[in-house]
Amino acid sequence: EALEDQTVRMVMGYAVDLANQINRFFNHTMADFEAFLQTLEEHYQVVPRGAKGKGNVTLTSFDGLLKVQFATADRITFGPELEMARELFLVCVAEWAEGARPEIRTLIDDAFKTDSAGEVSREAIFRLLRLDFDDERWGRAQGAIRDAIRVVGTKRYIRFYTRAALDGPWQPVPLDIASA
Repeated sequence: EALEDQTVRMVMGYAVDLANQINRFFNHTMADFEAFLQTLEEHYQVVPRGAKGKGNVTLTSFDGLLKVQFATADRITFGPELEMARELFLVCVAEWAEGARPEIRTLIDDAFKTDSAGEVSREAIFRLLRLDFDDERWGRAQGAIRDAIRVVGTKRYIRFYTRAALDGPWQPVPLDIASA
């Protein structure tokens, strides 16, 4: 037990140090990126899209072998209007599929299925917004989805890529321990 405790404490010490180092690296990299954007803004007297807190910006090395992508994405959740949207979609499907097999309802049920944390798949919900059917109820259901979207924050990402030659594929530089 003492050896196990010693091992855990030693490894955790390394992990905490590395996490702090990654946090410092992220903050320094974002500061460098923001300084670069500010330089562009001053030079061109315009505000780059990425400087407003949203969007993506890619920086590439002069030789074209290194690339850094900066991205900002909204973190969203859905409000109670989502359940109203589900009911409207089900009404449409029930009418459209009258006489058809009942499994067709699973298309809607699957889009609104929740995971173990009680969250729906954003991708599945957004797929419903891309479908265009000539039915007023379908449009109202899509409107309910749009009304249900709640932006609860933003998340900034930095991705790093390298390649051996200009015509070679980009290879990600993983900074997460699972990809090491």
